[in-house]
Amino acid sequence: MARKVAVVGMGNVGATVAHYLVAGGFTDDLVLIDPREEKVVADAVDFEDAMANLEYHTNIFVNDYEALADADVVVSALGNIKLQDNPDDDRFAELPYTRVQVKKVATKLKEVGFNGIIVAITNPVDVITSLYQEITGLPKNHVIGTGTLLDSARMKRAVAKKLNLDPRSVAGYNLGEHGNSQFTAWSTVRVLGKPIEQIADQKGLDLVDLDKAAREGGFIVFRGKKYTSYGVATAAVRLVNTILSNALTELPVSNYREEYGVYLSYPAVVGRDGIVEQCQLDLTAEELQKLQVSADFIKQKFAESLEAADQED
Repeated sequence: MARKVAVVGMGNVGATVAHYLVAGGFTDDLVLIDPREEKVVADAVDFEDAMANLEYHTNIFVNDYEALADADVVVSALGNIKLQDNPDDDRFAELPYTRVQVKKVATKLKEVGFNGIIVAITNPVDVITSLYQEITGLPKNHVIGTGTLLDSARMKRAVAKKLNLDPRSVAGYNLGEHGNSQFTAWSTVRVLGKPIEQIADQKGLDLVDLDKAAREGGFIVFRGKKYTSYGVATAAVRLVNTILSNALTELPVSNYREEYGVYLSYPAVVGRDGIVEQCQLDLTAEELQKLQVSADFIKQKFAESLEAADQED
């Protein structure tokens, strides 16, 4: 059966996701959606020009919402990156723009009868993931945000650099909001099979500094080139491939947690049916408190966005 993926929003992140999908041969049909007709057509032609030098062929479609009716995965990468250039490094600066655009996209998805999986990258991702689910009415396990899949990778990079290791030698999670209230759950982090606290004592690591490095890693990238792309696009494509291949992999993604009443990042098993199983970590009392604070923040922002949307109607 042919695999069909759509990317909505062909900015720096969306274009990188699309390129990764095409170059890796991860989908048979790729639908590109963007209101900038010249830009999205140019991307499509550029990808087609690459085909002769690739091992795989991908069928490219442009701005065809009807083609999304039978799509397996729709990736939301829409946004206005200029709004992220603010002194507070606040991802919520994009929300007044993205909530309006997401409503338009979600409404069209509902109109064409889309019943696949939504993967949201759009910031602020936890609130946006909630909005997609609210508007489309899709099952909660079929709407997923990339969440702290990226932030956990940033944590692994920071720890691995200090220990002169490959980041894949570090296991563990950042939890909560993909934003300023996230935190590294050090109780989950292992390096070469050993708890990070034990390694930290031996190597003199400062976990507070490493937590900050993970949380602020994206801002370092943003300040240098005024956008981020490779890290988050790789996280998104990994999530898409996990869904398409029914890999049943445990990933720290934004998923709806009943006990918190909100979407936030917490490990879950991901497969063809979206969130297949939710994990339960043995967190410390301090980590549980941090997670509650993050959940309350997301919940407040989601409620505010719904109220704003009602007023805009």
